[in-house]
Amino acid sequence: MKCASRSSARIAKRIQEQTESLIQFHAPSVVIPPRVFTHAIEDDAFPFEEISHIAEMESWRKEINRPLSHIHKWWAQRLGTVFRAVVLGTLAPKGSDVLNLFYSSVRIPHAIIFDPFMGSGTTVVEALKLGTRAIGRDINQVAYFLVRNALAIHNRESILSTFHDIQRDVAPLLSDLYVAQLSDGRRVPALYYFWVKTIPCPECAKPVDLFSSYVFAQHAYANKFPQAHAVCPSCGGINKIRFDTVEAACTVCKKTFNPKEGNAKNQLARCPSCHHQFPIAKTVRAYGTIPNHRLYAKMVLLPDGRKEYLAADVFDEALLSKAQDLLALRENPYPIVRIEPGYNTNQALGYNYQYWHEFFNPRQLLCLSILSERIREIKEPALRDLFVCLFSGVLEFNNMFTSYKGEGTGAVRHMFYHHILKPERVPLEANLWGTYKSSGSFSTLFQSRIMRALDYAARPFELKLTNGNRKTTEKVYDLSEPIGYKCALTFDDFNKGKRVYLSCGDSGHTDLPPKSVDAIVTDPPFYDNVHYSQLADFFFVWQQHIFGRDNNDTANFTTRSPCEVQNSDPDAFAARLKAVWQECYRVLKDEALFVFTYHHSRAEGWRSVLSALMEAGFGIVAAHPVKAEMAVATPKQQAKEPINLDIIIVCRKIETLHRQRWSNDLWGDVISVAANQIARLYRSGRSLSRNDVRVILMAQLLRQLSVSMSATEALCSLDAKAKDIEMAINSLCQSDSQNQIQRKLSG
Repeated sequence: MKCASRSSARIAKRIQEQTESLIQFHAPSVVIPPRVFTHAIEDDAFPFEEISHIAEMESWRKEINRPLSHIHKWWAQRLGTVFRAVVLGTLAPKGSDVLNLFYSSVRIPHAIIFDPFMGSGTTVVEALKLGTRAIGRDINQVAYFLVRNALAIHNRESILSTFHDIQRDVAPLLSDLYVAQLSDGRRVPALYYFWVKTIPCPECAKPVDLFSSYVFAQHAYANKFPQAHAVCPSCGGINKIRFDTVEAACTVCKKTFNPKEGNAKNQLARCPSCHHQFPIAKTVRAYGTIPNHRLYAKMVLLPDGRKEYLAADVFDEALLSKAQDLLALRENPYPIVRIEPGYNTNQALGYNYQYWHEFFNPRQLLCLSILSERIREIKEPALRDLFVCLFSGVLEFNNMFTSYKGEGTGAVRHMFYHHILKPERVPLEANLWGTYKSSGSFSTLFQSRIMRALDYAARPFELKLTNGNRKTTEKVYDLSEPIGYKCALTFDDFNKGKRVYLSCGDSGHTDLPPKSVDAIVTDPPFYDNVHYSQLADFFFVWQQHIFGRDNNDTANFTTRSPCEVQNSDPDAFAARLKAVWQECYRVLKDEALFVFTYHHSRAEGWRSVLSALMEAGFGIVAAHPVKAEMAVATPKQQAKEPINLDIIIVCRKIETLHRQRWSNDLWGDVISVAANQIARLYRSGRSLSRNDVRVILMAQLLRQLSVSMSATEALCSLDAKAKDIEMAINSLCQSDSQNQIQRKLSG
């Protein structure tokens, strides 16, 4: 009787603890209790539709709505809204009102959150905002550098003072290299220079401009603002036309031309002199050198604040020549480091780019050399590092792989909008120091990245839909404490009470003690998509140059590692991911959750994750679809069936789960659950692509397989169900079937 009484008392106490935590949800400050037995994110009622609506609003301007994670470029930056909800759901008890918690001043001081794929630091930032302690680790040195700077304690006055010192020392030098001379002799700032790649015709050897269209500037909303600018192919004159004009007479030479048809179309070019047609990439490779660039136009800033497009002239050529001469006089002006072959670098190598500095023209190299040398002189390491982050932003927007977006939007399309190093046929050169009307310059990025991040760190906010309207939001402040920490350098240092521990290295091996982590929340890399290290080297070679590393030690100038998880081979990817998951298993407490986000369009992507997960000892207990990163990104727009959803995959250690053999009832145990989630998204007003349906179904199938079979059996079953999966996706994508599903579910 006494034993039964004690057991009843323990159960009653457990219920009381969870009930008390629920009662606290409406309090100004919520403290989630340390002992939670089932979590909100394991519940089918997890509000992924509402979270997706908020996340979508964040996604349109991530750099404004989560600026702390955007002081430096990183790829596949996940949405802070989603990860705030994930961390809350991972630590709050089942039955919690996650949306209410989302807009509460939550504090979870007892919890330690670990992210083994830290990236831009989204998990770490969101966890710290909720009052937890956080551990972040990433194998890439650029990612580590980014997050360390984002979370550091910064002195606003010192940062402003340092910027003004740099402005005093280098702005006049840089600005003098971006001026134009008007017809009346006055000199004005040049905002942008317009270039075009040229290659010799294989037949007649005359240079061929690689214009796909002679319209080089138009408004982002052309139907509303139809004026555009085109360059005459005969004389180079700049003509104001309607954006949709197909026949124009040049105002300079009077010759007629079709502004819409340039010499280059898709992968082919036609010589205007001999009319020979030839493949562009093959011809470039055959010549063995980087294509030449020809300056043909510029945009200037007039004294009255108006912008004007003008043809390039001899003054511009003389200024370029001056920059080249000045660059030649500088000692060790830039890093000279070879580009290594890779999935994301081969396209640049195919255009004969061999070194990273070849991405810039001489004027850009001169300005970057002057600026990097001045940043190197900053004595305070924290200040210097922050300005190195800013310098990386300048690199991103000031090279010959950028292009012009047009009026009505940020003018400079940065070099990574394709997620590959794609040579630009009509590159844009921006004023590197910048003016008050510039885009992507050192001075404007200081305001838009550094100062905005400091504002956010001082007073973080969340977005809230205005009166339920999915198109407008308001900012909700004072839910989180200010961000700024002295980061631990080891776990022992962290264990003395510091809030955050960041490290750089292989997450398959850490210094974390066994069972020391209360939750793992992460976003692993995709095995065959963007290879982060290959792209990050573009920044890393310059960072090492500023820090004074020796160019001859090439190992110091790459972030690539044989231990990185990303690999184009699915088996190698699965093996490396498994190594990280095994380490996660070791450091995670037995009763804790392991949560990650994922999506993929191909079967091998899901197979690799299931293999790694189960062989590491985890089973999936829940899976929720949620809004992924920005849906208007160029790679997504170009995809036939773009994926606009991530799947939140919730796992526990397999030995803590009640396992039961599965009857292979694809309908009852998998399709019906997926259909219900699809229906919830439809009811919330969200449209889904075929691949969105695929990721929802695949996640539910993996959930069932992972908790009912051995790893070998699960993988065999997954392979055997390939045809059934496609049939199920077809059914779920049809509106008639959707209605039948709803009737069956309700019945």
